[in-house]
Amino acid sequence: MDKSVSQENDKLQLAADSPAASSRHSDPWKLLVVDDEKVVHSVTRLALEDFELGGRGLQMISAYSAAEAQTLLQQHDDIAVILLDVVMETDHAGLELARYIREELGNNLVRIILRTGQAGQAPEHEVITRYDINDYKEKTELTRQKLFSTVYTALRSYRDLSALDNNRRGLLRVIEASAAIFERRQMHAFYDGVLEQMIALLYLNRDAMLIRASGIVAEARERKLQILASAGKFTNFEGEVSCDAFDQLTGERLRIAFENKSNNYGDNYWVSYYQTQAGTEQLLYVSARDNFSVPDIQMIELFVRNVAIAHDNVELIDSLRDGKGDDGSGR
Repeated sequence: MDKSVSQENDKLQLAADSPAASSRHSDPWKLLVVDDEKVVHSVTRLALEDFELGGRGLQMISAYSAAEAQTLLQQHDDIAVILLDVVMETDHAGLELARYIREELGNNLVRIILRTGQAGQAPEHEVITRYDINDYKEKTELTRQKLFSTVYTALRSYRDLSALDNNRRGLLRVIEASAAIFERRQMHAFYDGVLEQMIALLYLNRDAMLIRASGIVAEARERKLQILASAGKFTNFEGEVSCDAFDQLTGERLRIAFENKSNNYGDNYWVSYYQTQAGTEQLLYVSARDNFSVPDIQMIELFVRNVAIAHDNVELIDSLRDGKGDDGSGR
């Protein structure tokens, strides 16, 4: 067994001159192939060389034994799909690995597709029900097209489940912050949680931010923006910034929305503008892999509206506190 080969990560992407290549998401889906036959890895790589889902290519990680796969799974917690052989170092090595993934690692998101050359070793009904396998294929039936379709379907399922899980975690953060929502120190936790929830629901890449306009400072036409929450490439932005602090395209999109006091959007981005009754202006900038749908737009608008109103309430409470005297009477 060639260990140097077994740990190589082969990125299966379209050629550079493909029209879709430039729009591809930077992070490929991770596919773990666990099989003790080198030819299986080579054939799989060839069959999936043009694979793409949601603008993302495929990164194939190879393991030639169940023991080696355990090590790789500990190193990569974002593997989406596993193509798993049954008979390797033992007759049931693949099944024991499936049990390890579900029970010991507690990983219920990764999609496990069992590929076996000896169907009698692992009866389909027993395997699927006992080991929480997501699909069962005999190697002889997996043509190139069927393998492509099987992996594509599994990845879509993984994507949906991951979005739901991210949404759940984001919602938990919002709930945790809700008990102290009117405390200033909790506002960023609230913003971050709702932003994470919305990103997960919309299948967005993590380039998004929520900002509050602070009016005109320094020069008459220079707008300052207060960063409330951010994700992806905007994570390092904090405090007050101007539109010029961002890349030219992002800055121009923000400037147009702010100066026109209206939404500004395109096929794969959205800048939402909202102003509360108290005059608070807020912008939400998000970028997506695919075009926004009507439900997407409604969710963005609702998000901005609710957060702006919440911020108004916090400012009202703060102003009441500041107006009180030392004895709390306000005199």
